[in-house]
Amino acid sequence: MAQPEAEDRKPQSDDARSAFVQPTGVVAPPPAVEDESSTTSEFLVPDGLDVTPMPAEGEGSAFSTPRTYSARHAPPAFTPPAGIPRVDLTKDAPWQDRMRTMLRMPVAERPVPETVQKSEDEGPAVPRVLDLTLRIGELLLAGGEGAEDVEAAMFAVCRSYGLDRCEPNVTFTLLSISYQPSLVDDPVTASRTVRRRGTDYTRLSAVFRLVDDISDDETEVSLEEAYRRLAEIRRNRHPYNGWVLTAATGLLAGAASVLVGGDLVVFLAAAVSAVLGDRLAWLCAGRGLPEFYQFTVAAMPAAAMGVALTLADVDVRASAVITGGLFALLPGRALVAGVQDGLTGYYITAAARLLEVMYFFVGIVVGVLVVLYFGVKLGAELNPDAALQFAERPVWQIGASMLLSLTFAVLLQQERSTVLMVTLNGGVAWSVYGAMHYAGGISPVASTAVAAGLVGLFGQLMSRYRFASALPYTTAAIGPLLPGSATYFGLLAIAQNNVDGGLVSLTKAAALAMAIAIGVNLGSEISRLFLRIPGGSSGARRAAKRTRGF
Repeated sequence: MAQPEAEDRKPQSDDARSAFVQPTGVVAPPPAVEDESSTTSEFLVPDGLDVTPMPAEGEGSAFSTPRTYSARHAPPAFTPPAGIPRVDLTKDAPWQDRMRTMLRMPVAERPVPETVQKSEDEGPAVPRVLDLTLRIGELLLAGGEGAEDVEAAMFAVCRSYGLDRCEPNVTFTLLSISYQPSLVDDPVTASRTVRRRGTDYTRLSAVFRLVDDISDDETEVSLEEAYRRLAEIRRNRHPYNGWVLTAATGLLAGAASVLVGGDLVVFLAAAVSAVLGDRLAWLCAGRGLPEFYQFTVAAMPAAAMGVALTLADVDVRASAVITGGLFALLPGRALVAGVQDGLTGYYITAAARLLEVMYFFVGIVVGVLVVLYFGVKLGAELNPDAALQFAERPVWQIGASMLLSLTFAVLLQQERSTVLMVTLNGGVAWSVYGAMHYAGGISPVASTAVAAGLVGLFGQLMSRYRFASALPYTTAAIGPLLPGSATYFGLLAIAQNNVDGGLVSLTKAAALAMAIAIGVNLGSEISRLFLRIPGGSSGARRAAKRTRGF
């Protein structure tokens, strides 16, 4: 067969030479000619050399798992030059503290604990564990729990079932979690959206008990058992029905009116107006109106009652009636949760919660301003100087503050075992505020912050003692501290064309609200700061370091 032309041959690269190429000067015998159509190549394997052919492979990728890698026998992880700090997380500490500690650590520095809940299979059912985690986080977030505590609960569930490389992420209405089996495996991500949110602290406490049992190595909770208990929690009815909540709303408004200097007539007027507002809000909710309009309608009866009593020349303090009616509407729970999320670094969730609070507050402002505007036009002589005529009655005010906390706890659907404790906590909060502000002459903002700090401290201590959420012990206790009177007098000044004075009063109300939220969060942080995790190292709990002023 004729040799091919030199210009038709493929030029041989210097980098691609083969060990099978004949050296220069050696004349190789011509290959056997099988037929006229066959071609020859200098890369052919010489005769007599046995070479095992390699199996055909697809196109590789830098992200593909190496053939020699095994997830069960993975090589040791890289250790940074500075070393990994030693972290001791004893099982005697509450799971909230342990999970919060690991959440605030980088992923590479988290310890890998033993799996708490054993599985019969070789590995955990990843999709089911992630789904259970998201369902638990949904109930906690819908119940008003802070973003950090929701992530800690989700983290505890995942790690208890053996998923150690998991990253939960919580925003205002979206929960997501990502699990990566190893450094070279593809991550598994799942998400869930919170469509409806409601206040039921009994359900919240039940979810915390479930997470506590899952995190306990002495309690065996399989995935099927966890799903069954979660379904029971969802099916359980509220401990108090609608009419009990309406009656509690009336008693709360009456107690708030006594707290700001009202008498028996003011108590009854505030209670009736709050009941009417609550029923109107229920009617609007049944018609599918958004919460903004529900708050607007619910704020009108209290203002209308105060205007009506003033026009009828009844010798009562209309300001106390209106202030008492507003107490049941002020979104203190959402405000505290929003500020807490901001202080702990969850800024997106905090911004959304505070925006929700602003919408609710604007709804209250619109409802009250409409009634006050027509009341002023009709000749109602509402006195903005009534705020300076405050009567100090310590015994009555402490009793009213405890009644207010009690009814607030009922509105939050708390367990009956926690109602007494939160009632006492509310009485202590108002006693501290009254002693500092009225007896000591300290500014109301500072007095409110200290009282709210004690509420947060006691609530955190009780939650650590019972391994439960701190919300049932703190939210209702801050009820007596809410800025109802400052809000009303600011709105009244605006209705009387005194915009500057109204803005000053509303700014005071915002300052008091921020003092409550910051005080509650600071009390909780102080309890965690001085009550360290048993056996934990000094660096076990580290906050995020994001900014340094530049």
